[in-house]
Amino acid sequence: MGNGNGPLSGAVIAVAGAGGPAGKAVLMRLAEAGATVVGSDNNPERLAEAVDAARYAHGGASVVGEKVDLLDLQSVRDWADHIEKDFGRVDGVVHLVGGWRGGSAFADTGLADWDMLEKPLIRTVQHTSLAFFDALQRSDRGRYVLISAAGASKPTAGNAAYSAAKAAAEAWTLAMADGFRKAGGEGGPASAATVLVVKALVHDAMRAERPNAKFAGFTDVKDLAESIAGVWDKAAAEVNGNRLWLTEQP
Repeated sequence: MGNGNGPLSGAVIAVAGAGGPAGKAVLMRLAEAGATVVGSDNNPERLAEAVDAARYAHGGASVVGEKVDLLDLQSVRDWADHIEKDFGRVDGVVHLVGGWRGGSAFADTGLADWDMLEKPLIRTVQHTSLAFFDALQRSDRGRYVLISAAGASKPTAGNAAYSAAKAAAEAWTLAMADGFRKAGGEGGPASAATVLVVKALVHDAMRAERPNAKFAGFTDVKDLAESIAGVWDKAAAEVNGNRLWLTEQP
């Protein structure tokens, strides 16, 4: 399992929303650290591309892509069960499922935006956290990592739906963290749920498209991947229930 060396050697990590540029960077980084990585995405072509890139970059790394309906709780429960059965354990879930809708003025906020964002930004967090909680609890290094946005803490007028959805996802993840805290008792939590906060993400293709843009305060997907891998370097008690800011805190 994994590539036999590296800090995450032997670890099994599920990545939800693995097909985008961030997903590709995360699959590569976790594979490089020695983990067995199981990615899912609602776009099979993008997922296959990300999986192939990670496998190619780290010859022999165990990286697989699976079609999972993250909007169906039973489908996600089945995914969690089969990962644990096939690989013997689940040591992490990284939630990268994104989506954005917004405008410029508060009064123009369309509630259809909320309806659209609630599914990818909240529902998939609910399903993955509920489905994987017990398996992560059984791991000696279980981590649930939500990627969130600074807007959840400091919403702007045109981003009401997006910011509220992100805030709800954060609250849900922190409730999961409290579950780990309670389960750990006096010894402290053995597993952790944590939130990584970015302003926005940037990757090479975006820079190539807009060579003059500054992308101030943006987090490069490679740096995000580095920070995600770093969550396993820290003690569960240190990251559980905390927000890790990768951009300036408002």
